[in-house]
Amino acid sequence: MTTALEVPLDPKVLEGLPQPPTITHQSPKDFIIDPRENILIYCEAKGKPHPSFSWTRNGTHFDVEKDSKVLMKPSSGTLVIDISGEKAEAYEGIYQCTARNEHGTAVSNNIFIRQSRSPLWSKERKEAIMVQVGVSLVLQCRPPAGLPPPIIFWMDNNFQRLPQNTRVSQALNGDLYFSNVLLDDTRNDYICYARFPHTQTIQQKQPITVKVLDMDAINETVAALYNYTNNLFVGDPSGERRPSFMAPLGRSSTQMALRGGVLELECIAEGLPTPEVSWYKESGDLPSSRMSFHNFQKTLKIADVMEADAGDYRCTAKNSLGSAHHTIKVNVKAAPFWISAPRNLILAPKETGILTCRVSGDPKPQIAWSVNGVPIEDSPKDTSRKVEDDTVILSDVQTGSSAVYQCNASNEFGYLLANAFVNVLAEAPRVLTPPNNVYQVITNNPAFLDCASFGSPIPTITWFKDSQTSILNRDPYVIHNNGTLEINVAQSLNSGKYTCIASNNLGTRENHVYLEVKEPTRILAQPEYMVVQRNRKAVFECKVKHDPTLIPTMNWLKDNGELPDDERFLVDTDSLTINEVTEEDEGTYTCVMNTTLDQDSASAMLTVVEATPTPAIVYEEPDPPTDLELTDQRERSVQLTWIPGDEHNSPTQKFLVQYEDLLHQAGVWHNLTEEEGTKTTAHLDLSPYAYYSFRVLAVNHVGYSQPSQPSRQYRTNPAAPDVNPTDVHGVGTEHNNLVISWKELTGLQSNGPGLQYKVNWRQKDVEEDWLSETVANASKYVVSGTPTFVPYEVKVQAVNDYGNGPAPEAVVGYSGEDVPMSAPESVQVLVQNGTLAEVHWEPVLTSMVRGRLQGYKVSYWRERSLHQAEAQQEEQQVLLFSGNRTDGRLPGLKPYSLYTLNIRVVNGKGEGPPSPNHNFETPEGVPGPPSFLRIKNTDMDSLTLEWGPPQDNNGRLTGYTLKYQPVNSSNELGPVEEMMFPANETTVVLADLKYSTRYKFYFNAKTIKGSGPTITEEAVTIMDEEAMKSDQVDLATQGWFIGLMCAIALLILVLLIICFIKRNKGGKYPVKEKEDAHQDPEIQPMKDDDGTFGEYSDTEDHKPLKGSRTPSNGTVKRDDSDDSLVDYGEGGDGQFNEDGSFIGQYSGKKEKDTHEGNESSEAPSPVNAMNSFV
Repeated sequence: MTTALEVPLDPKVLEGLPQPPTITHQSPKDFIIDPRENILIYCEAKGKPHPSFSWTRNGTHFDVEKDSKVLMKPSSGTLVIDISGEKAEAYEGIYQCTARNEHGTAVSNNIFIRQSRSPLWSKERKEAIMVQVGVSLVLQCRPPAGLPPPIIFWMDNNFQRLPQNTRVSQALNGDLYFSNVLLDDTRNDYICYARFPHTQTIQQKQPITVKVLDMDAINETVAALYNYTNNLFVGDPSGERRPSFMAPLGRSSTQMALRGGVLELECIAEGLPTPEVSWYKESGDLPSSRMSFHNFQKTLKIADVMEADAGDYRCTAKNSLGSAHHTIKVNVKAAPFWISAPRNLILAPKETGILTCRVSGDPKPQIAWSVNGVPIEDSPKDTSRKVEDDTVILSDVQTGSSAVYQCNASNEFGYLLANAFVNVLAEAPRVLTPPNNVYQVITNNPAFLDCASFGSPIPTITWFKDSQTSILNRDPYVIHNNGTLEINVAQSLNSGKYTCIASNNLGTRENHVYLEVKEPTRILAQPEYMVVQRNRKAVFECKVKHDPTLIPTMNWLKDNGELPDDERFLVDTDSLTINEVTEEDEGTYTCVMNTTLDQDSASAMLTVVEATPTPAIVYEEPDPPTDLELTDQRERSVQLTWIPGDEHNSPTQKFLVQYEDLLHQAGVWHNLTEEEGTKTTAHLDLSPYAYYSFRVLAVNHVGYSQPSQPSRQYRTNPAAPDVNPTDVHGVGTEHNNLVISWKELTGLQSNGPGLQYKVNWRQKDVEEDWLSETVANASKYVVSGTPTFVPYEVKVQAVNDYGNGPAPEAVVGYSGEDVPMSAPESVQVLVQNGTLAEVHWEPVLTSMVRGRLQGYKVSYWRERSLHQAEAQQEEQQVLLFSGNRTDGRLPGLKPYSLYTLNIRVVNGKGEGPPSPNHNFETPEGVPGPPSFLRIKNTDMDSLTLEWGPPQDNNGRLTGYTLKYQPVNSSNELGPVEEMMFPANETTVVLADLKYSTRYKFYFNAKTIKGSGPTITEEAVTIMDEEAMKSDQVDLATQGWFIGLMCAIALLILVLLIICFIKRNKGGKYPVKEKEDAHQDPEIQPMKDDDGTFGEYSDTEDHKPLKGSRTPSNGTVKRDDSDDSLVDYGEGGDGQFNEDGSFIGQYSGKKEKDTHEGNESSEAPSPVNAMNSFV
């Protein structure tokens, strides 16, 4: 199917094209008029030739010329009805405008004209209402029905609003509800007022008198009389009671709301104490962003109603005695709203196009098509036209078949009407891009050469370079659908003349553009870190290379800000010089070289150190000036003179004059002007309406003097403002408002008392008068009820008691944005490879964006691998493509996978609805590494390999490749052996390997796309047993080993003899006595239950005592006798460690005693000797 042309926006193109009519401006569908003013019914349209206009009224032709009171504006369909001397009721009805030319007919909406009405209140006699304290009460308003309905409020005789609170409040219907009455509620001026907004009239109901009686204070006789005779007595005596609902009644009720409208739910309860009302939604959360509470929580208001707002809402009234509940069932219906309105088409003869009218609503809207204002079923039969519900398909269109189609979608809550023309044109190509454009880019950056065109049929774009060869869609060139030529990475050889040719069957048109690829800007000599003494000079160099055809600009920054405004800083072509540096000059200095196309920068730090002090003249700040006088006094100027103070060896460079405005900013001094150090007078320009005082400061090389004494006060007279507020902006914060803001004038700028701001606004490009509002002490004004995101002209003028400021200039702002209404269409995905895909879509209509387009948000996620039947959805990824893009790239995809994506349009308010989910598949890729490679059953000449399939197959596995090679003791690699295995194998036994040899294995998986990453493993085969025996040496037969053992044995024997000799010299004593006399706190008592010694304490260093060896279980076995040889260290069946050392029970004790200074003549035991030797 041929894609229809977009209607060109270029006025030069539109100027010469025939075009069916298009309605550009019309009055609202429901038009309530003021009977005191002339009726103005708008109908504006454009077309080529300019259309003529006619009207129907109540379905029949309305002959404008026959009614002298009706005038149609020239070249317009707008009606002006003069109702002077006539009743506006005579012109009520349903009007419809028709705009036609030779190419078709467009129609407006049905405009329902009704006169606003403010009927009088019916006469009624109101008698006093008597109620007892504590009961509930309802004062009914029941205003007359007006058009539009009136605004209700209650006031007293003094036109003061009656106070309202949780106990007393006004309901949505205007009635005044008392949850319980107090004696203070007695009054005779409860007055209900109705304000009719169109006529700006206010009517009042007869005052209502309420008398509240305290029955406890009245005797029984009077009380009985009241109860028997007074029919106006309301309520029975009532004390404290639990809540009950006054409105709505019962336990439940229903309410219907329209999508996009406002839902107001109300619950008013009576009770004593006064109940508090709360709300919640039974089937979900309340929409906090669109919800608000009013009337002391008794009214729940939900704006911009959605289908999700349907459900049960429960209000609860609660006081200290109990609670009551009421459930309101909300049903949400919807008048028809656009999903996708039909768009204008331009078709070439014999092409095919589609008109789509997609709407939604509840109930589902009925769609009716018309052609040139005539129902399509009543229009002449056209074989090239086919209607399928919300779609009209036009096939093989012919010249002269241009027409305007109307789509009418309606249900019981309203209708939508849209005009869309089909313009059948045969136009030779036109190139819209200006000729001989010069494009400049930096090397290695992308270049885009434009070739915008128009023609019918759509022209084919071909590019040539240097008028020689055709450029195709191949590297490095890409031709986009709009004719733009893209060079991905521009090089100098791409410079030259490019020609684009637009052609169709009616002709050819060409255009020439030029591409210049420039060399990048580079800093060759960068500034370097410097340490400079105070008062010395610092020089930073910054030499740059740039394209000779580009004009460079060198900027120097200090700490990423501008250089100080100081004459000591000298900027040259390729350097920065700082004379007489100070500590304040320390920081980071950056040179930035800019051209019109690129930039480069480099930075270096400066550190200032103290110089060696040398004797010098003492310089100080000057003394302040004196004797200030004011002369030549005028309305807005005065002359100030002074006498300079002492300069203190440093000449005065300048004088700074400051002022204080005692009227607007007392105590704050502002700089007014500067004079050279040789002058002693200054001419001062002043502002009106100020109380001036002046002072002067002198400045020399050292610094500023102290301020002089202030001059006498000088007052200027008020005047009208000289300036208007600045920074005027118009920005909407809600979809139906415009916030006009500005920077307020200072007190000095006000020029007089009574400063106010006159705010003016009007919709741009719409013939309407300026609206205005005057505000004071404000910096913004909110205009409500605006259309969504339309341009406005705004201006703000300063006004005071002495006149207006100058005429302000208008600035353009926009009313508030709303979330987009529709989703991108025609989503297509072009898969480039296993990890990259391109997504294309049709942009959303500007009218559907309803705000400033931010871009398109693409959300995509991996549903599953194509190996898997069940979905394993992964985390969603999101990419935002800024601007009015129609395509984007999705990187980082996984091969051989199923993906899903949708697209939303994004504006400043938020995101629109998503497009329908779109699935696409990625092709196979190389697999990931095998999940593991294990080596088992290693033998002398064989081993077993086991492996696992890759975690990411990325396709269908075709097999595995194994490579292995021996590695000798010097890490040299031997010959490589290679083996292939099918995809279903996971183990192999490698035989005929060399014994006692290290092997290195390389293993990877394969798909049809190639081999994946390799994993490696190493293993060593077992040594041959015969070889081991032949290699072993029998140490027992070696001479050197026999000699070593003999020497060790002889040494041990000598040590044992020495120990025994020393032992015999010292004598013996019972160990038990010694143990009792010298208890070792580190040895626990012997356990009676198992006959073993306790474990040594580890509270000090958690180690056995020096010289002792402790068994692994921490205990020492004993014989049956307490006086065993083991206890005395003289033999017996003592225990030995695996290394042959004896485990002595008291060896550690004796070492500890000696260490503590308790000398003993006892000779060291063999145990200690052995332990010392070991």
